[in-house]
Amino acid sequence: MGTVQAPFSNLQMELLQLYKTDVQEEDLVAVKSLIATYFAQKAIALADDIWDSEGWGESSVKKLLTTKMRTAYNKHTL
Repeated sequence: MGTVQAPFSNLQMELLQLYKTDVQEEDLVAVKSLIATYFAQKAIALADDIWDSEGWGESSVKKLLTTKMRTAYNKHTL
């Protein structure tokens, strides 16, 4: 019989390997915080890159704050 691949991502598999043994709650909270911080910093860096590549500035912020950018949907009757 072949090996069955679990429906987990590479990150989930790595974390499962890490947590084969019990971990204290405070360590778990610290690791969660590290992961959240990593992805937050990555998102901020991506947003900063877009900000710079688009040449946005103070006027762009004011425009974003005052522009309604919702998609208008047509109401369909049945």
